[in-house]
Amino acid sequence: MGLLDYPFMVRALIAAALVGVTAPAIGTYLVQRRQAVMGDGLGHVAMTGVALGFVLRTSPVWMATLVAVVGAVGMELIRSRGKTSGDVALSMLFYGGLAGGVMIINVGGGSQASLLSAMFGSITTVASEDVTAMAILAAFVLAVTIGLRRQLFAVCQDEEFARVTGLPVRALNLLLAVTAAVTVTVAMRIVGLLLVSAMMVIPVAAAQRLTRGFAATLGLAVAISLAVSLTGTATTYYVNAPSGAMIVLMAIAVFMAMTALSAPLARRRAKAARAAEEVCTRDDVKV
Repeated sequence: MGLLDYPFMVRALIAAALVGVTAPAIGTYLVQRRQAVMGDGLGHVAMTGVALGFVLRTSPVWMATLVAVVGAVGMELIRSRGKTSGDVALSMLFYGGLAGGVMIINVGGGSQASLLSAMFGSITTVASEDVTAMAILAAFVLAVTIGLRRQLFAVCQDEEFARVTGLPVRALNLLLAVTAAVTVTVAMRIVGLLLVSAMMVIPVAAAQRLTRGFAATLGLAVAISLAVSLTGTATTYYVNAPSGAMIVLMAIAVFMAMTALSAPLARRRAKAARAAEEVCTRDDVKV
């Protein structure tokens, strides 16, 4: 039988495609804002939601989304009001969320195996209702990251300038944090909560090796992420490996390849810039 003859693989590939598109879509803004580790903090706090979902016998995806969104809003409010640093807020999300998830799953009599699959991803755990939930959440992420790209870029580039121009900076910051939390839960089934941040950052970092503009970086990052997500998920079927680890390792391999390609490209650009500068200098001398 072929790969697509198995319903669980079809669901896994659809979920992988959703992850491939959404993770770098929000990750491009987080990298621009130098908050690349936000996905890690939100992934850890979402563990509490996953554990609650299993114990309460509700959808782990929706419960993780709810808890991650609450955590993201709380973190952003603490950061914006200056009561404590963003690093401290992230640390609280890291350890409190992870500890809360482990404690709830143990007290509630749940299986730690289900928690491990949420941590590192598993293609066999993707159910039909998960795909539906992920598609709805992915649509929200894309609507925000594409529909408000100019406003979000302005806030990520320079908050003070964005505030002077009249943009609702606090609301946009909260929306960005909520969107990042939603993206974490979209990637939960395939990449895993502990590795989702890698898919927000690595494809963007790889794209930056070859591109300059924001739009070009976003487009190439999505293409890279989509390719490694689908390829990694398909490869997992044949080699019986954790899907999240496979996808992330492939993304790192692409990053290394693009780093190698970017070196001669950077030298050619520098050479062209020097040649153009020499031409301008000669023209000025003649004048």
